[in-house]
Amino acid sequence: MAITLTEKAADRVGKFLAQRGKGVGLRLGVKTSGCSGMAYVLEFVDSTEPEDLTFESFGVKVIVDPKSLTFIDGTELDFVREGLNEGFKFNNPNVKDACGCGESFNV
Repeated sequence: MAITLTEKAADRVGKFLAQRGKGVGLRLGVKTSGCSGMAYVLEFVDSTEPEDLTFESFGVKVIVDPKSLTFIDGTELDFVREGLNEGFKFNNPNVKDACGCGESFNV
């Protein structure tokens, strides 16, 4: 069981945390949403819960709740630039189908 960040993603999250001036890491989770069923949720974490699982890549912590881990185990979070757009890309080996806009997925 693991969640990883690429070096580019870890660098970007580290910069966000530094600009923010606080936080222990980034929470990665899922919620029911979109046309395919689930959507990723990213948010900064100032404190963790006892049941949280913590993964670390390139010095950046990723916090995941056990329920979300079922759907995102093995995911690699990358930060990509495509033309004028940039953002996080989820390389999730559990995805069976995704909507055309890329906002939601199902497993």
